[in-house]
Amino acid sequence: MARLPRFVLPGFPQHVIQRGNNHQAILRDEEDYWFLWGRLRDAAAKFQCEIHAYVLMPDHFHLLLTPWQQDGIGKLMQYTGRYFVQHVNGRYQRKGTLWEGRYRATLLDPQACLLPVSRYIETNAVRTELVSTAEDYDWSSYAANALGVEDELAIPHPVYRALGDNLSQQQQAYRALFEYPLSQKLVDRIRAATNKAWVLGDERFCQAIEDKLNRRAKPRPRGGDRRSAAYRRALEQPATLH
Repeated sequence: MARLPRFVLPGFPQHVIQRGNNHQAILRDEEDYWFLWGRLRDAAAKFQCEIHAYVLMPDHFHLLLTPWQQDGIGKLMQYTGRYFVQHVNGRYQRKGTLWEGRYRATLLDPQACLLPVSRYIETNAVRTELVSTAEDYDWSSYAANALGVEDELAIPHPVYRALGDNLSQQQQAYRALFEYPLSQKLVDRIRAATNKAWVLGDERFCQAIEDKLNRRAKPRPRGGDRRSAAYRRALEQPATLH
């Protein structure tokens, strides 16, 4: 079966994840982390993408980024992957596949989902029990977004800037979001949308994306007789917020 093209709309943020093949380590020491960080920084500038949040993990990495050109994310990932694989293969005298196939991505509603996805990304090392708090992990955007530490890779999104009138207020408000963990239901939603390449947002947002791109943005409802008039009418009801 042919793979559907990814959802891409310049100006709309996406959550992107790339894993090592069979969960093998892709980052072994500080030199590897810095090399990947540098290639992401260069690619973001080269291909007109703004990275708002990220985490570099031993066997994968997450990005929350906004592309400003149609093929920006694809080119960023291709550029980063090519140079990073050369680095790893040369440094460790290895051959073969490094990545677990294509990167996974979900286009998301910035108003409803950008800050939750940013928190999801920056608490990744906490959920995997590498550290106790997001602040303890060196290779994420948390220090930039929550503490104001300089990080060339992290560019605030307008939704983040709306948290306060100045950087101090924005950082304080952002830190406050981490006082309570994300619900497991929300974590599952983010994972499912990213792994299955569905749009992440409420019914109204998904419908708007479907109208723009003329393709389904969310999975079909399960159950019901798809041939019945009642089932078809249910699908045709106006989308509601929830």
